[in-house]
Amino acid sequence: MSHILGNHAVVDGNRLAYGVHGEGEPVVLLHGTPSSSLIWRNVVPRLVAAGYKVHVYDLLGYGRSERPVDPSVDTSVSAQVPLLEKLLAHWDLDTVHLVGHDFGGGIAQRFGVFHPDRLRSLTLMDAVCFDSSPSRQAQVQLAAGFEALIKAPDDEHRAHFRQWLLSAVWDKEAFAAGPLETYVDMISGPIGQGSYFQHQARHYQAKHTMEVADRLPELGRLPVKIIWGADDAWQSVTWAERLHRTIPGSELSVLENTGHFAPEDRPEEIADLLIAFLAKASRQGRAA
Repeated sequence: MSHILGNHAVVDGNRLAYGVHGEGEPVVLLHGTPSSSLIWRNVVPRLVAAGYKVHVYDLLGYGRSERPVDPSVDTSVSAQVPLLEKLLAHWDLDTVHLVGHDFGGGIAQRFGVFHPDRLRSLTLMDAVCFDSSPSRQAQVQLAAGFEALIKAPDDEHRAHFRQWLLSAVWDKEAFAAGPLETYVDMISGPIGQGSYFQHQARHYQAKHTMEVADRLPELGRLPVKIIWGADDAWQSVTWAERLHRTIPGSELSVLENTGHFAPEDRPEEIADLLIAFLAKASRQGRAA
């Protein structure tokens, strides 16, 4: 499971890298920014072992998926929703358990509001919501302006993002010794640096989640799980509590000693929470 992407699909003329693992009820995992499906690498095997068919992919403009040369190609939270719809059609999936982290959580909220009939359950993990994006950290990061940031020297850019990404985890030593450089590489270099600002940071806008904020109570018709890192420095746990209050019947689990990149800090605990929740959601669905 070290390489969880091995396939490609062309959606609306753009190539998306994806992987499908295991057999059983379908689960789709959505990553956030500045990230990729890499963040799920230690969660996927546990879900597969528990009897789920897990679908992962890199969002358009991220990771191993296409990085559009044209900066006008929309890769916002809103624009990623129809791409997800078309991937579900490619996978021949009618309904799924949907799990969204960070920006993936924003995509998942919009998908749940507009297509509740397609979901067996919804899990939001350290997700952007309401007007939580851009975070204070992102606002400071982007203060220099996109043009200057895109043209920053490579070593300066990489040094800045090493420190920024380290602030996303609780166990900084393990992260630095493990996947940190892979995350940095994805948003650096002649393609990654410009693409990150054009197709990720440019869309750090609250409008995509605020457009559905008033409709979030409708998600109470679905089984909803909220998982959050108690030490999330990017999206504080107060956002989790607000989501929990807003979505009737939702379950909230806050993990101690866990940062924003919760699947990096606590993959085993997250997998256990997901497995228990998905099983419960499936029982509720059969009873209904």
